[in-house]
Amino acid sequence: MNTVRKNIVIVLAAFGIAGASLGVQAQTTAPPEGRHAHAMSKEQREAKRAEFHKLTPEQRKAKMAEFRAKRVEQRAARQARLAESLKLTPAQQPVWQAFVTSMNPPQQGERAGQRLNKEQRAALTAPQRLERRIALQKERTARMEARLSALNSLYAALSPEQRKVFDEQQRRGGRHHGGHGKMMRG
Repeated sequence: MNTVRKNIVIVLAAFGIAGASLGVQAQTTAPPEGRHAHAMSKEQREAKRAEFHKLTPEQRKAKMAEFRAKRVEQRAARQARLAESLKLTPAQQPVWQAFVTSMNPPQQGERAGQRLNKEQRAALTAPQRLERRIALQKERTARMEARLSALNSLYAALSPEQRKVFDEQQRRGGRHHGGHGKMMRG
């Protein structure tokens, strides 16, 4: 009797696994929709990358400038929606502006000395490369500390209701790019 029950359990488990695998296959072949509808397959990404590399340097610059402009627009729209939902008072506007300014990424001119070409990178020794990475990380940390300071100032100026809205918006607006957390970076 026990062996019959065991066999029935094994058969049911096998059917369960088979059913789950069919569901997974159906999920992976369905067109993307919802929050991550913009996601591309690996093949699509590689095709897009190959297409980008076929462009002339001028075309690449133009495409990157267009991309950056779109990101700035998206960031501004997100910030405007947040400001609208917070219903900021005139007294809160200066700390809001300081917060928004702190959230902007460094401009191209601020990064000019950071990028090295292949020859410059190849000329660095292992200790020099690590020193450089540490220096760049210190700069990033300094920018994050400035953002935290601006965020703390803004948060202190918000009412409890506004804080609740702000926290909720920040949780929902989580960074989806690369799977990392995100506040207001575009």
